Amino acid sequence: MSNFVICVNNEDNPASLILGKVYPVLPDMDAAAHKMVRIIDEDQSESDGYLYEASMFVNIELPEMVKRVLEHRADA
Repeated sequence: MSNFVICVNNEDNPASLILGKVYPVLPDMDAAAHKMVRIIDEDQSESDGYLYEASMFVNIELPEMVKRVLEHRADA
């Protein structure tokens, strides 16, 4: 996992997404083809994550140290 996004619009999902929070993107080529992203949201009940419109997020590049910390946290 090395792709991260930040939530910039949670209007339709305020209980599931936190505005300004960084989320890991789970690989899903079908989702990307439909302008969606698969992430593990605040609910965390689905280990496969949920699909959201990609326009609700902005891709971000994080320093390697931060990626390792977030990846470890997501695996816990």
